[in-house]
Amino acid sequence: MRAYIGRRLLALIPTLFFASLIVFISMRLIPGDVIDLMLAQNDIVTGQDRAKIEAALGLDQPVYIQYFRWIGDAVTGDLGDSLWQNVPVTDQLMASLPITFELGLLALIVALSVAVPIGVYSAMRQDTAGDYVARSFSLIMLAIPSFWLGTLVMVFPSVWWRWAPELEYTPFFEDPITNLKHMIVPAILLGLSMSAVTMRMTRTMMLEVMRQDYIRTARAKGVGEKLLVVRHALRNGLIPVVTLIGLQAPLLIGGAVILEQIFVVPGMGLLLLEAVFQRDYPVISGVFLVVGVGVLVINLLVDLSYGWLDPKVRHE
Repeated sequence: MRAYIGRRLLALIPTLFFASLIVFISMRLIPGDVIDLMLAQNDIVTGQDRAKIEAALGLDQPVYIQYFRWIGDAVTGDLGDSLWQNVPVTDQLMASLPITFELGLLALIVALSVAVPIGVYSAMRQDTAGDYVARSFSLIMLAIPSFWLGTLVMVFPSVWWRWAPELEYTPFFEDPITNLKHMIVPAILLGLSMSAVTMRMTRTMMLEVMRQDYIRTARAKGVGEKLLVVRHALRNGLIPVVTLIGLQAPLLIGGAVILEQIFVVPGMGLLLLEAVFQRDYPVISGVFLVVGVGVLVINLLVDLSYGWLDPKVRHE
């Protein structure tokens, strides 16, 4: 087990290297750079002004030199300073990361609370009215983007009922109730969006497992239907579902970008969006590096969970 974890952790190094290289270069290929945005604030712009700003920000060097300088500092934990705010990127990430983690955790809880019970029920009541309703619900959630639902939640309740979600963020440890009032609506929307695929996968795997010989044998021995589902079928059926959850981990960030903008949640999604608009390269690179590490670690934990779900799985 330790050797397997060690190999997986070592594999993170080249993966993060190439991912960071792609992000670092691609952001500089977008038309318009941070110097243009800064100079646009002045009425008189000269080539000398551009040269001074580039030298001050360290952007006068070739891109490959900038990258290796950045990656060398990143290894030591220094992700540079924001080009606009002149504050360490690490401080910005440490402030926004717990907020995005909370939103992702709440969304994951919502997704599993909806997807697994409904998926199991749909499989146990195959081709009944309840099954058709559950499958229709999953198709609707697949078809409707979470940010579109977020826009509807922001607009129509305020027009019809004079109600709007909380838009002022309060840290959880400062006031948990107010914090949850702010976070619960975007978490529900993001969780419902994630639950659609998970629900269909749960239904499919439960149908397959319930047709296995050992399930028929247990049923013939008189094992109750609820015990049969919970103890025997569900645990084996959850292995592909857990894999799917690991693959959906990037959606917790990608899907949260627009929702954080809509509901004014000061997480990493909002930080990334503002950095892209401002071409704040150190912030963009830092966010993608942290997200990349998070996704890879989540997938490692998913692989390790196979051994708990299925004792036959061994990591060597």
